[in-house]
Amino acid sequence: MTHLGMSRRVFSLGALASTGAVAACGNGVGSRGAVTIDARVGATLDEMYRSYPNTRQLADKADGLLVMPLVTEAGFGFGGAYGRGALLVNDTTVDYYSVIKGSGGLQIGAQQFAHVLFFMTNEALTDFRRSPGWAAGADLEYVISDKGESVAADTTTTLSPVLAAVFAQAGLRLGATLEGTKYTRIIP
Repeated sequence: MTHLGMSRRVFSLGALASTGAVAACGNGVGSRGAVTIDARVGATLDEMYRSYPNTRQLADKADGLLVMPLVTEAGFGFGGAYGRGALLVNDTTVDYYSVIKGSGGLQIGAQQFAHVLFFMTNEALTDFRRSPGWAAGADLEYVISDKGESVAADTTTTLSPVLAAVFAQAGLRLGATLEGTKYTRIIP
């Protein structure tokens, strides 16, 4: 009997010790996830610039861009969203991020969309990069509405520290907003 108890302890300790090693196997180091995200980011920016030419001026003025090429959102009472993308500074990828969102209330349906956050000040970009998990709030100013209409990038708009463009929507759910959305740095 004591031999069986000892082997359970040994097994439990071995399983606990190997958990960290097994978890590290899925961290994405050496995978092609970054290549895939970079390709999607490039295609998303090309589409945004083609469909909404005024966003090119915003990108030129921005200190950084967070590009989320594909966010999938679904809900039936309770809902959620997930996507992965990249942070670009001076047209170079500096970090990769995931986006998650949870919601509750009267909702039904699913949709996919792309979005880009324009960090118009160095302070906003630095705050985003230093935070362990940055949450988008209602203070975001949209330069492309959820109806696909482009808003002129006037002086008032470009004074906002973070601007959002939501576009390329497909699905059967009304509206795409970024309120309550959390961004977290990842290793793809």
